[in-house]
Amino acid sequence: MRPFELATPGSLDAATAEPATYLAGGTTLVDLMKLNVLTPQRVLDINELPLRGLDSEDGLRIGALERMSDIAAHPDVYPMISRALLLSASQQLRNMASIGGNLLQRTRCTYFRDVAMPCNKREPGSGCPALVGANRMHAVLGTSDSCAATHASDVAVAFTALDAEVRLLGSEGSRTVPLAEFYRLPGDTPEVENDLRPGELITEVVVPRLDWAANSTYVKVRDRQSYEFALSSAAVALDVRDDRIADSRVAVGGVATVPWRLHAVEEALRGAPVAEESFERAADAAVAGARTRGANGFKPALLKRTVVRALLELTEGSR
Repeated sequence: MRPFELATPGSLDAATAEPATYLAGGTTLVDLMKLNVLTPQRVLDINELPLRGLDSEDGLRIGALERMSDIAAHPDVYPMISRALLLSASQQLRNMASIGGNLLQRTRCTYFRDVAMPCNKREPGSGCPALVGANRMHAVLGTSDSCAATHASDVAVAFTALDAEVRLLGSEGSRTVPLAEFYRLPGDTPEVENDLRPGELITEVVVPRLDWAANSTYVKVRDRQSYEFALSSAAVALDVRDDRIADSRVAVGGVATVPWRLHAVEEALRGAPVAEESFERAADAAVAGARTRGANGFKPALLKRTVVRALLELTEGSR
């Protein structure tokens, strides 16, 4: 780890006065600093800033510094959010990691985390060994010839399914961005991962009210049931009326470069009977446009099965 300046800003204005690297739970930042993947000169500890709290009066408003474990245990949080958080990490990490930090965590691509290897995300223009090398964990949706790294956050998948927005604050004021628009596809600039401007902070996550999201879940498939990142995951909410699906929300993770909303699957489910056959047909749309490389060729089929499994889990008592 290289030397750096550590400071504690006394206010939001002080924190956003000039660009810096922000420290909340530190569960990603410190790891990457130890590996010299990130080498910030100035780090601001923002844990004393007023960015906590959960308001559920009309939808959900979650402060960016709320810890994952506290939000997972909150009785007003939709099941898909709670399950995504509980399946994200070990209890110790969930007790430290913040909601805002989780949304901004960097990819777990081994090439990105190894400074001895080229990586377009870490060093633009240096190349992407994952395109032809060890790529079992890599994305099949939203990739480009510059990057195929998966997005690591579980709860971002649930938030994307629920049309969540992030409130951002910088020296030029505050703004609100839909989470689905906040993350950037790699294209030719994989080093630009999101819409966050220099000196901006995530201050809050806002989830619109959706009463039938009480019937929701998050399914995560991974190599081991203990702490591990997703090979495939699905956040699903269903509005079931008279044994038919009136509406749905479906987003997936572990298979894409950003949290991936499956609008085509949602459309295929609307009006369909609650039956495994309906789920299988709708889930066919999940893999449209998937692009496999080498060892990740199993992922489209796994993605489809993950979506079907989540749908079956939600409707088991009604069939």
